[in-house]
Amino acid sequence: MKSYLAVAIQMTSVPNLEQNLAEAEKLIQMAVHQGAKLVGLPENFSFMGEVNDKLAQAEAIASASEKFLKQMAQRFQITILGGGFPIPANERGKVHNTAILVDPSGQEIIHYQKIHLFDVNVPDGNSYRESSTVVPGKNLPSMYFSQELGNIGVSICYDVRFPELYRHIADKGGDIIFVPAAFTGKDHWQVLLQARAIENTCYIIAPAQTGLNYAQRHTYGHAMIIDPWGVILADAGDKPGVAIAEINPYRLEQVRSQMPSLQHRVFT
Repeated sequence: MKSYLAVAIQMTSVPNLEQNLAEAEKLIQMAVHQGAKLVGLPENFSFMGEVNDKLAQAEAIASASEKFLKQMAQRFQITILGGGFPIPANERGKVHNTAILVDPSGQEIIHYQKIHLFDVNVPDGNSYRESSTVVPGKNLPSMYFSQELGNIGVSICYDVRFPELYRHIADKGGDIIFVPAAFTGKDHWQVLLQARAIENTCYIIAPAQTGLNYAQRHTYGHAMIIDPWGVILADAGDKPGVAIAEINPYRLEQVRSQMPSLQHRVFT
């Protein structure tokens, strides 16, 4: 593994599949022109709208999203994460919130169904019940072991509040963990991402949604890349764009040597 550039893309996805994919392609091209080899798209990158609309279009969204990711990977010769889109579930009227990682040949190398669902009453007075339309995944995320990019793991948004999932990835040898999100507010976003990086001595790549997506649904933005010491290497702010930073194997080795906390664990 040599140093390379990674990108966390930030979007304002809306209830229009074609428009979102066109915007995603533009941002991917921007990332590639800056030299990125590993690119992450946020949760709901291909469609973000009312629940009924999402369910009605789920098959079309799933098909178009998977085809798009494979085309982008092959066209630009990158490894790319589609950070979360609906794939119809066996349970009628529900979907899986699914992230897939695709290699430059167009091969799907990670398929992760979001485990922790966002059923929360948030401080702004809004309530969210993701479980009303989403079936939780039952399998911990698999790993992608790459000599060129390092060992990559995947999570989705609300997962970030459950450190045991990230420790599972660390135990498998994770060097880089994706946290694609459509975060509803600023509370805990940065500190949780930093905590997951620090406690697992790994890079965190967190693509994000930002701005007004539909109706009254606002997302926070601040797509980030964070190093194993918890240093924020890139922050996309609150507008659509990219956060780009170097993934450096020497930095991984340095931090893990200076702070070998994973080796000092007593309870496993």
